[in-house]
Amino acid sequence: MTSSTIPSSPKETAAPGKTPKDMPGNEKKDPGARSRTIARVAAVQALFQCEQSGQNAETVLREFTHHRRIAPNSHFDEGDIPQADLKLLEEVVHVATREQEENDRLLSSLLPEAWPLERLDPVLRALLRAAIAELRSGRPPQVVINEYMDVAHGFFSGEEPKMVNGILDAARRKLAAS
Repeated sequence: MTSSTIPSSPKETAAPGKTPKDMPGNEKKDPGARSRTIARVAAVQALFQCEQSGQNAETVLREFTHHRRIAPNSHFDEGDIPQADLKLLEEVVHVATREQEENDRLLSSLLPEAWPLERLDPVLRALLRAAIAELRSGRPPQVVINEYMDVAHGFFSGEEPKMVNGILDAARRKLAAS
């Protein structure tokens, strides 16, 4: 996968041994059970697309809702967004793009000097931007962190999920102190 190509599904960069059925949105028994997690995966994909294409949030969201199937029996591995919570998807993308400068300053303050925000993998950057937007939303921080840890495990098989956990926990503490 190149940095300019968004994975159509988390399984493209999933950890070895993870099958599509293990990924959020590919549950065969109850595809609607994780609609908020699915919305978060889609939000990461949308934010990635905004950054890579230069398109605004409205255009990307319109493409997502008009060109991807959002239905109970659809799956990420087919390029669809199975039963995503569309309200959450739109909220995360809008807030993350509207408050991107402020959120990026917070993220930059949490990263080591040797790793500026621009050096991060673009999918990781999109994931962190979505998560920071939600941490600022007033949702329970531990829920947000746990959800984005699940999303990180779907996209990455290396050390990135641990990094996500550390950065989001530090962001939680910094936001609580302000």
